[in-house]
Amino acid sequence: MRRIPGGSQRGAALVVGLIMLVLITLMLITAMNIATSNFRSVSNMQFREEAIAASNKAIEQMISSNFTAAPAAEDINVDIDNDSTTDYVVNIAQPQCISAAQAFGADPSSLSLPPTMTVASTWNTVWDILATVGSAGNAGGAVVRVRAGVRVLLTEAQRDLVCS
Repeated sequence: MRRIPGGSQRGAALVVGLIMLVLITLMLITAMNIATSNFRSVSNMQFREEAIAASNKAIEQMISSNFTAAPAAEDINVDIDNDSTTDYVVNIAQPQCISAAQAFGADPSSLSLPPTMTVASTWNTVWDILATVGSAGNAGGAVVRVRAGVRVLLTEAQRDLVCS
């Protein structure tokens, strides 16, 4: 019987080929997982930055109104990209009056203040405003909270009504 040279190596190329295919497949799966993780990280960072901007915009909107007349919690719809679609809903907690100090020796900061707001009857009040943006637009489930402090000049009657 005649022996065929290299006959004992039959099928070895098939086994080596299959092992190489498995290794290449594992490398591709790993690369896809890394790319997906990077995409999620960038998406979460973008959500965070946009949510902070939306919170700041909502806080500015609130403090530009007469919020000290009747402090209350409210939800403010914010359109970041100005396409007439609400991008974020910002929940503003009820503003809290932290402190009030009589405004001694300081002239009123505006000429449009009513005459009843003399130096003796004005109070510098400090308010804490908390804005929260939930995870509606974010697959990662992140929540962003922005806290702002604002000083408001009030009359004594207004201070007695809202700052106890």
